[in-house]
Amino acid sequence: MERSIHPDRTTFTDSLSATTDAKALSMSLAYVAFAIVMAALGVIGLIYGDVALVWQRIPIEHMPGQQLLAYAFAVIELATGIGLLIRPLAKPAAAILFVYMVLWAVLLKLPAVVAVPQMEATWLGFGEIAVIVAGAWVIYAWLADNDGKPAFLAGSKGIRNARLLFSLSLPMIGLSHFFYSPQTVELVPSWLPLPLGWAYLTGAGSIAACIAVLFGIFPRLAATLEAAMLWVITLLVWGPKLFAMPVDRLALTAFVISAAIACGAWVVAESYRGLPWLALGAPAWKTTAE
Repeated sequence: MERSIHPDRTTFTDSLSATTDAKALSMSLAYVAFAIVMAALGVIGLIYGDVALVWQRIPIEHMPGQQLLAYAFAVIELATGIGLLIRPLAKPAAAILFVYMVLWAVLLKLPAVVAVPQMEATWLGFGEIAVIVAGAWVIYAWLADNDGKPAFLAGSKGIRNARLLFSLSLPMIGLSHFFYSPQTVELVPSWLPLPLGWAYLTGAGSIAACIAVLFGIFPRLAATLEAAMLWVITLLVWGPKLFAMPVDRLALTAFVISAAIACGAWVVAESYRGLPWLALGAPAWKTTAE
């Protein structure tokens, strides 16, 4: 697959059969936002010198060298976030970030799912990180060289697999709104009426987006609406808490992590650009060429 720069092209293609455009990807707002959020997470890690709350919790209490490890994580996040914004560094940065995110999901989140599968919260934690992995995967698949031959991780098949991971992660997030509705209601802004209704509506929205992307039912629209919903939740739930002084450490971390999840969904949605909003696409387990 040829990878050259054509300034007049600024969109993703659904099938990736045409000449791909790394410059167009780097100009995408979703791509830039994803990079900035990853860099911001790194800055937080360097400032506080601990493993970021909610997302990066190490399951071993009092592990020797944990602070050093936290700084190493922060450097990776900051370096890869900045690297994505510098064209010569974008490809290796995308590869490192993708591997890093996969390790977080597999080593820190998946064991909890295996150990306590009946607890939906463990699935929620894995699903949230999986959305970020899917976004990083789309970026890596788009930038990686594969000599024109589709591979499991790169090219059209890589993007297909990232979409599949994204779709399967959404019910893990959506179901938490039903399993933990009291906790979800507490996060709904007080000025919104019917907070339980909003909790159920957003949970159902993620499940509906899963079905739409999984089976190719208006997938671009579904993925974009999911990303928009995640951004609205991020801004309404965690945004106002950033104006409290002094800034709450948990609220700051939660905002950035929630933004990372929203950006992951946004990047996946961008992978459908070029497909009409109300067009049927290929199921998430197929490429358009299959």
